[in-house]
Amino acid sequence: MNKSKHTGLGIALGAALGAVAGVLAGHIAAWLGIGIAIGMVLGASFRRTAKECPECAALHRAHEERVGQLQG
Repeated sequence: MNKSKHTGLGIALGAALGAVAGVLAGHIAAWLGIGIAIGMVLGASFRRTAKECPECAALHRAHEERVGQLQG
């Protein structure tokens, strides 16, 4: 998953949780905004926690070299 997909997932989850909190608290607009903001932060942080295994890193480097050779 790339960064934009993680951010989108975070926004969707934050909006859902914000909507639920808004219904319970009676202030949907405020809680929806808060939920989306929190979701964006969480979605952006998902990418940082992912560790790449050595095999994946080697495949990624090989792919980048091939793409560089094709473009150059």
